Amino acid sequence: MSRSEKLRLALVLGGARSGKSRYALDLAGTFPPPRLYVATAEAGDEEMAVRIAQHRRDRGEGWETVEAPLELAGALSQAQGGYEVIVVDCLTLWLSNQLIRGGDGAELQRECVELAAAVEKTATPTIVVSNEVGWGIVPENPLAREFRDLAGWLHQLMAAAADLVVLLAAGLPLTLKSAHGKGE
Repeated sequence: MSRSEKLRLALVLGGARSGKSRYALDLAGTFPPPRLYVATAEAGDEEMAVRIAQHRRDRGEGWETVEAPLELAGALSQAQGGYEVIVVDCLTLWLSNQLIRGGDGAELQRECVELAAAVEKTATPTIVVSNEVGWGIVPENPLAREFRDLAGWLHQLMAAAADLVVLLAAGLPLTLKSAHGKGE
């Protein structure tokens, strides 16, 4: 998709190490700076801190970073008008952060609806990355089932609002939805 196709919202889904973040950054690279990367990860241990540092190096020049492990809707609202493109990486980490902090199902659904509303209002092209977690076995514990169910529901909200939905597997993109049709 080129910038001339007026990207408003893209949802990029895939499993771990599927290439989804690279795809999102490449798509964002078609826009001039300034670009904003909204990170939802938190460095809870040394290995995660190393991963985060590597992601920053991989982005290179022309990127600003905002950390929003919880207040994602607010971060997106505040960024409006200041950037040519925004990348959010990733929704499932944001949702996990919400669950870890003890939000109940109804509260988390409200947070998801608030996030979807913020994304729908964005005037800045926004690319949202998330892990597809619904293809495995049914988790054995209630918290994991709640996470899987909320992630699937959140993905449906975002996909409904998106102009572009891409699924990545083995580094290969499959367009599920585009502004020019249902898929390619």
